[in-house]
Formats: sequence, structure tokens, C-alpha cells
Amino acid sequence: MVPFRGSFTQQEAIPDAAIAAAVEVMRSGRLHRYNAAEGEESIVSRLERDFADYQGAKYCLACASGGYAMSLALRAAGVGPGEPVLTNGFTLAPVPGAIASVGAKPLLVEITDDLVIDFNDLQNKIASSGAKVLLLSNMRGHLCDMDALVAMLNAAGVMLLEDCAHTMGARWNGRLSGAFGRAACFSTQTYKHINSGEGGLLTADDDVFMARAIVLSGSYMLYERHGAAPPKAAFDGIRLETPNMSGRMDNLRAAILLPQLAELDRYVGRWKERYDLIAKRLAAIPGVALPQRPSAERYVGSSIQFRLPWADADAARAFVAANKALGVELKWFGDSNPVAFTSNHHSWTYIEPQVLEQTDRVLAGLFDMRIPLTFTLDDCEHIAQIIAYTLAQLSLDGAA
Repeated sequence: MVPFRGSFTQQEAIPDAAIAAAVEVMRSGRLHRYNAAEGEESIVSRLERDFADYQGAKYCLACASGGYAMSLALRAAGVGPGEPVLTNGFTLAPVPGAIASVGAKPLLVEITDDLVIDFNDLQNKIASSGAKVLLLSNMRGHLCDMDALVAMLNAAGVMLLEDCAHTMGARWNGRLSGAFGRAACFSTQTYKHINSGEGGLLTADDDVFMARAIVLSGSYMLYERHGAAPPKAAFDGIRLETPNMSGRMDNLRAAILLPQLAELDRYVGRWKERYDLIAKRLAAIPGVALPQRPSAERYVGSSIQFRLPWADADAARAFVAANKALGVELKWFGDSNPVAFTSNHHSWTYIEPQVLEQTDRVLAGLFDMRIPLTFTLDDCEHIAQIIAYTLAQLSLDGAA
């Protein structure tokens, strides 16, 4: 088998229009979001307005990272120390980290074989815990039945905050991810769907919520300089009683992002081509289980996940190593040792240990792979062939 020589961490170059915009900002010297010339709107404010328009949201706040956006959303929602906050048992560490950062207690909910939150366990934990907030992680771009989820949460009086770090541009029944809850948090970190290295966006329709978030983000008394903010009256009282926890986005990152936002839907289509090709090839391999993608979901296939339900820990490690030797980088979520960005709830020792038998069963055989847009369709064919080859070799070795 010919090894794959591509890079799983190489993103596409920043578009020329974004590079030119960034250079213009640097030449101006006005990198801080509030350092605009008299009568001019800052580039961060323009990004906020354009992203709010894209999302169909009233308000948007640009901040330093997606993780910061989540902690900001929790604070703006009034979540306090000791309060239980529900979230998926399968997510990345910044999600429980955001909950812990406000002194709240992450309460982990089981996931299904399709990698989305389990509604039965969610309903049980709402009833048993009295939790009033769900920070839903659309982990690795998988959307649950959002209409059913909203109906359940509304009936139980539970607020929905959406972590859309992996679903910017995705839709459920035609409605954009992030348009279902009180607020939505997005990431513009390099491996997400628009790239500024680090960055976050927070959207909401609620005046009081967004006024709190803007002051929390470090607006001082300059909140009127925001491109998609509530009216001035919404800040009365809030502006004096809310602490400044500086986490603003700067004009340089906003300049890089604006031209990419205009291309987002085209990026989504290109990712789907690559995802669908790999998924089709993997689905034909005996012993490989892929999560089902409902017809209501328009997903962003920037990564792909599949399970080997039969594989024990030794087989999983051997499979990852065999692929790596041929140039294919897989992450295994069942590993007891966190690796790079990949970890599971057993290694988050800053939260109370929790029993998640169903989630642990799913993660034990779960593998994950990035699909950067630098890959061609031929690259995707090659990668799928290598995965099929290593699985066949693993089966032969097992039989021997």
C-alpha cells in the first residue's frame, strides 16, 4: 500500500482578500477593536453585524475564543457557583472547562451510537438534578433532532445554550445551527470552519443577555461601538454592576475573518463532497459502523467519525499505529490517555467522576479523522483505501 503524504493539519491559505485586509489594519496601527477613527466603524463591529445577519440573529459579540464565548454565555445567562449544568458526555475539554470556569458543576449526559445527546438520559437527569441549563455540544458536527430537543427543554423549563464550534454553517430542517437556544457560541480557531487562529463569536436575540455579555467581554463604557448590539437603554444598570473580564476580538482577526465568512457556504459544500466520499467507502467495509446522518441535517463534514464496535484496546491501538505508519492520522476517543485535542470524561479530573456506561461503550471503539479542504477527492479515495487495507491486515493478524 502506497503511503499517504498529505498533512492532516494543513489548512488552506488565508484568502488574498483577507490578507490584504489584514495588511491594511496593520498599516493603520488600529488593532484594538475600539481604536477606530472618528466616524468610522471598527472591523470587529462589521464582522459582528455581518455574522448576525448570516445567522439571522439580532445580536453578535466577537471575542477571543470559542471557549471564552461559552464561559461568557454561561455568566450572561446567570449561571452561578455550584449550579448543575448539563452537557454531552462526549465533547472536547473546553466545554466542561467553560462550565467549571464559572464555578458550576458539569453534569454529563449519555450519547447514542450516532454520537448525539441521548434524550432519555437527558430527561432523567433534568428530573433528578433540577438543572436549568443545557450547554449542548454539537460535537464533531453531529446535530441531534433539534426540534424535539427544544420541545423537551421548553416543557421542562431548561435553557438551551448551543456550542456550535463544529457546526458553523450546518442546518437542521433548513434552520442554521445556533438558532435554537438562548444563545450560540462559535469558534474561529484554525481547525474550525473559518480561520483566524483563535477567536469566538456569540449570538443571541435577548437584549439583557447580550448587554451583559458585551460588558463582561470588556467593553468598558464603549458598548455603543458594537455593530450588532442591543439599544443603549438595555445597558442601564448592567453597565455598572457587571464585571469587566476582557476577552475581546481584535481588528486584525476580524479583518481575516470577514472575507472567509462570505465564502462559508461554499466551504460547507466542499467539505460535504469530501466527507460523503470517505463515508461511502468506509460504509462498505465489514465491521465499520458510521453514525447515521438524518435527512433533516445539513452537516459540515470537516471531520469524520466511525466505530469499530468489536475492537478491544489493543486492536484499537494497533489500528491507529498501522494507519499512522501509512500517513493517515486517526484519533481514538477510547484511549485512557488524552492525546493532543482528544480526551474523554475520565481524564477531566477537575469535575466530579460520573458513570456513563453507554458513552464509554461508544467511545471505546470510536475513531476520528480531520478532513482539511487541502485534501483533493483523490486524496480522500487514497485515505479510505488505506483505512480499508489496515483493517483487513488487522483482521488477518487477529485470525492468525
